[in-house]
Amino acid sequence: MARNSKKTIITCAITGAIHTPTMSDALPYTAEDIAGQAIDAAQAGASILHLHARRPSDGGVSIDPDTFRAFLPRVKQATDAVINISTGGSLNNTIEERIAPALAFSPEMCSMNMGSMNFSFHPLAGRYTDWKHDWEKDYVENSDTYIFRNTFADIKNAATQLAPHDIKFEHECYDVGHLYNLKFCMDIGLFKAPIFIQFIFGILGGIGPEVDNLVFMKRTADRLFGEDYRWSVLGAGGSQMQLATTASQMGGNVRVGLEDSLFISRGELAQSNAQQVQKIRRIVEDLGCAVASPDEAREMLGLKGGDRVSF
Repeated sequence: MARNSKKTIITCAITGAIHTPTMSDALPYTAEDIAGQAIDAAQAGASILHLHARRPSDGGVSIDPDTFRAFLPRVKQATDAVINISTGGSLNNTIEERIAPALAFSPEMCSMNMGSMNFSFHPLAGRYTDWKHDWEKDYVENSDTYIFRNTFADIKNAATQLAPHDIKFEHECYDVGHLYNLKFCMDIGLFKAPIFIQFIFGILGGIGPEVDNLVFMKRTADRLFGEDYRWSVLGAGGSQMQLATTASQMGGNVRVGLEDSLFISRGELAQSNAQQVQKIRRIVEDLGCAVASPDEAREMLGLKGGDRVSF
């Protein structure tokens, strides 16, 4: 399963938990805007929609299932896309709180972070002087104090509670050690092959966004998992399109979206998530690859199907 596939899966991460409303007017945070941008991204070619929730009043991060409930049914009714619910949520919440939306809605996929790490975006604070909402500046500035906790106990807790829901995990690996964590967890029976790995590059606290690092992560995964995995690449910030393009030519899948980068090109803010999907789709197809439909993505990843979710 690790080798070249005939189709490239595009995941779009719609809003995330890093960027704030001040940073881009395009960043969605109301239920209407999250749903609208998710639907547009699916129509543009994203077969998987990676979803976080936000407080509709001021754009702050929310992991309350009720905030997800305000947009999940609308997205499902309007698209056939695979819905992937984040379990990353806020860096300040417990694993029990972070998996609550996935437990409530039993999606086809959800993220699973494979190790604890420093996770900071505090350098962004220096780019802005006027903030739209009171919470934003402190949230960004203080991220240099954050530890993104994902202990082995946390991973086991999440995997055990979510196992009855037959959810496929997007195993988010921010550094090479996370691949070894994942292998250990497979060896003790927490996860079964085939697995889906998201290689993540460019987060402060994780591995850097160089192509050499992508090649190294891929070679390590090949050694650890053989044919028993599919993979995708997330490049944060300015590395988004470059690494996605490279991954597609290496036989991998790609992830874009305003969660990962607010830009469509150097110095130019993206107008929407769909614009990023359109760009990477054009690149992938121009380079001779075909983009997977939602049902093709389901087959490639062995998903349970959209008829078995709880929203």
